[in-house]
Order: sequence, then structure tokens, then C-alpha cells
Amino acid sequence: MGLAELFLLAVSLSMDAFSVSVCGSMALQPESRTKGALSFGAWFGGFQFLMPVLGYFAARLVADYITAYDHWIAFVLLCYIGINMIRESGGSCEIVHAYSFKKMLTLAVATSIDALAVGVSFAFLKVNVWTSSILIGITTFCFAFAGGLLGFKVGERFRTQAEIAGGAVLCLLGLKILLEGLGLL
Repeated sequence: MGLAELFLLAVSLSMDAFSVSVCGSMALQPESRTKGALSFGAWFGGFQFLMPVLGYFAARLVADYITAYDHWIAFVLLCYIGINMIRESGGSCEIVHAYSFKKMLTLAVATSIDALAVGVSFAFLKVNVWTSSILIGITTFCFAFAGGLLGFKVGERFRTQAEIAGGAVLCLLGLKILLEGLGLL
């Protein structure tokens, strides 16, 4: 997987965090938006970095037993994540007026579960997990921070389209990996 593909993957994984940041910032007072945006970026970017690493090392424990099917596993995982992103793209935002440690932890884990599955696929694709996870974390920080700053202006206008685009990119990456694994590309 090349740098351009990793960047597309990172952007796709960032769409959930962007959407939650947009929704969350709509409830913030104007003077709290920058601090809130930084908080969204730090939490979501940190967890989007951590989860692929955890998925990668968990999968490495069993990688030798399933290498003949690794491209199928990556395809199924990425398509599953992508289809779920598309399916859930029309959901409404939950407005929260106070962001406690527990709430931010819950949101960060919820928006990074897909990154855990991507980390599993990294183990089978022999991708450098550190470079990839750093790129995913930084990209997510930027998207979540931007979503936090823009949320009150953008509202729900672009959230659905961003999630649909992110889901479609994940499905296409999964298909590319499958076709490469089958020797068709």
C-alpha cells in the first residue's frame, strides 16, 4: 500500500471523527470552540493512532495461520467498515452541552473501532504500522479539529456526504487489495 493509498485510508477513517466534531461543536459556546476543537482533535487523533497499532499486533499473533486468505480478510473488513459508514451516514447528531472525560473517551473509542479493524488488515498486508498509524492519527487530528471549528457553520450540511465518500473509499481500497491478492491487478 503506497503513501497515496494510506492517505486516502486516513482521510476515510477520519470522516467519523469529523462528523462527531461537527455535531459536538454546534453545542459549544463561541468562546469554547477553539478549545473544544483541540480537544476533539487530540482525543480522536490519539485513538485513531492507537487502534491500528492494537489491531496490528493482535493480528500478528495469528497471521501465520491465515496468510493464504489475508486479502479476503482485508477486503471483508474494509468493505464492512465502508458499508457501515455509508449506511449510518444519515443519522442525526447528538447534542451534548458538556464533554466529560467519560464522554470523550466513549466518543473516541466509538469513532476509532474501524481503525482497529484496519490495523488487523495491516498485519496481513505487511504495512508499516507505525508510519500508517501516525499518518492516520495526524490526519484525524486535522479533520476533527477542522470539524470542531467549522461545526457551528457547517452543521449537518456536509456531514452525510463526507461519511458516504469515506465509506466508498474504504470499499474501493478493499476491492483493490482483493484484486491484487487474486493476481488480477
